[in-house]
Amino acid sequence: MNMKRTLGRLAIAMAAAGLMASAMAETTIAYITNGNTNEGWTLINGGAKAAGTKAGVKFIELAAEKGELSKQLAIVEDMITRKVNAIAIAPVDSAGIAPAINKAMAAGIKVVAVDTGITGAKITSYVATDNIKAAMVQGKWAAEQIKDGDTVIYVTGDLGQSTGQERKKGFVDGLNGVRKNVKIVEVPTTWDQTMAQNGVETALRANPTAKLVACAWDGGALGAKAALMAAGKKAGDVKIAGFDGSPGGLDMMKQGWQSANAAQMLAKIGQVGVETAIAAAEGKKVEARIDTGSFLVLPSNVDQFAKDSGVGQFMKVK
Repeated sequence: MNMKRTLGRLAIAMAAAGLMASAMAETTIAYITNGNTNEGWTLINGGAKAAGTKAGVKFIELAAEKGELSKQLAIVEDMITRKVNAIAIAPVDSAGIAPAINKAMAAGIKVVAVDTGITGAKITSYVATDNIKAAMVQGKWAAEQIKDGDTVIYVTGDLGQSTGQERKKGFVDGLNGVRKNVKIVEVPTTWDQTMAQNGVETALRANPTAKLVACAWDGGALGAKAALMAAGKKAGDVKIAGFDGSPGGLDMMKQGWQSANAAQMLAKIGQVGVETAIAAAEGKKVEARIDTGSFLVLPSNVDQFAKDSGVGQFMKVK
């Protein structure tokens, strides 16, 4: 009888030890988004979540409510306390998030920046579109649509983030590399569509002969469309160049409102970001910079791109 009890206790102890070992072997990945809820981020976050379903991985998805830096900082601090193995993060503010990221790295947590870079912190990897390269293609395309002396309106993203800075630089360099004698009217935004619409309306009143509106993201392009409509313009009267390859942006192209789009591989950004975080947490070597690619979408290839990229499933205009 005593022998049975002893064997029973031994079996329970072994089972408990097995469960503890299993729990210890589990890799915990925190994916922290920036709070954006537009179509592009729906695809990025979807790719991240799909990658987080890997066996042996505990995937925690969190978002900075209302895109506030203070809330994202608090989330990172909490993940440090919870001792996650890796953090994949789309920073609200490239420089503002650095102190918390430095603390996470010092604690032995691998950190992968997703879509937007981090300045002031040495991180494990940065996974994103090469924004400068993609925006240069957008700028070169724009230069080919206009003549010397023409006016171009450029709708920026948040210039407090590396993404906004890089896309502006790439566009201006690409445009000026082909056509230097061009007036660029800048409409500053913080990735806010209403700001884009209001800014383009103001720019159009001051520059009624503007030939083209280029945008750092597709939400800006949607705002530009609304501004052009308010000014009595029809599709094609003023060319719009978008950036993202989002469903809404490509719908605009199908409707004749958008002439070109510097498209990202949106779902791939999130997927590769989390896959890289998992690999780093498992002790594998990862590249410091991973370019997830881009593609110039035009009316002639929009249908094929929508199909190949997976964006088509979210589009309203077929």
